[in-house]
Order: sequence, then structure tokens, then C-alpha cells
Amino acid sequence: MKPIQVLMVCLGNICRSPTAQGVFEARIQQRQLAEHILVDSAGTSGWHIGELPDARSRKAAQRRGYDLSQQRGRQVTVQDFHDFDYILAMDRQNLQALKAICPDGFSGHLGLFLEFSRKQSYLEVPDPYHGGSEGFELVLDLIEEAADGLLADILEKHPEIRAQARNS
Repeated sequence: MKPIQVLMVCLGNICRSPTAQGVFEARIQQRQLAEHILVDSAGTSGWHIGELPDARSRKAAQRRGYDLSQQRGRQVTVQDFHDFDYILAMDRQNLQALKAICPDGFSGHLGLFLEFSRKQSYLEVPDPYHGGSEGFELVLDLIEEAADGLLADILEKHPEIRAQARNS
């Protein structure tokens, strides 16, 4: 069985999308689904290729038990539309950038990550880069909620994976 592949996308791939990757990876590992669901992150810009996630993102994530230290920034490519089943933007600006390079025939899900949030208090994950630590905490709150919704959606649409999930 081919694993479901999820790509989290923001502008620079150093704050929001690496956080989303780290949180979703943790959710996948908790349910023992790492061989069935794969997750990566990328940015629509090439500003931070090869860099670690922002230190403030890493610190906030670490306080909640998420490890972002193995991630490195990369830029979205057209090949990603062939490789990933879900391509999820953190905000509308990045969703528009993704739509601009999306090849005809992409059959996966291209949308906003927070579409999967059950609370729907925000439509977009705000960029915390130019703010204080409270922005990084808000990002984590929003991402944790949407990650749970995304996993539920995947398990609902893929009963073969649901059968493998450990309930926790």
C-alpha cells in the first residue's frame, strides 16, 4: 500500500510549515502510522533553503514535546504535485502561489491547512515571524487542532489505514 503523503507549506518554511510538519509527525507516530502517512514541509519562497526552522519555532515546539531539529528549509517544486496527496497552505497568499504552479491533472487535495480544524476560529495560520513568543504559541494551538482534524479526515477516507491505527 502506497503511503499517503502530506506537504505543509508556508512562505519561508522556517516557522509555520515546519511546526505543522512536526506536530503532524507526532500525531502519526502516536497512532503508529509512520509507514502509512508521510509528512514534509516546504516554502513558496527560496529564502531559507537548507536552514533550520526559526529558533523561536523550535523552542515553542520543544516546550510541547515536538522536535523540529531534523528539518531543513526547502522550496516547493512542481514535482511535489506529483508526489503528495495533500498540499496544505498555511494562508491564502501561499495557497495562491501554489495554485499558480499547480500542474493540470493534479488529483490531490490543495487547500488551506486550517480547513481541517474543527474549531474554525481562524481561516489562516498567522505568520509569527515578526512578532513575539505569543504568536508562536498561537500557531501551535491552531496547528494542533488542525492536525487532529487532518488525521481524522485521512483515516475516514482511507479505511485501510484506519485499520492499522493504534487508538491513543
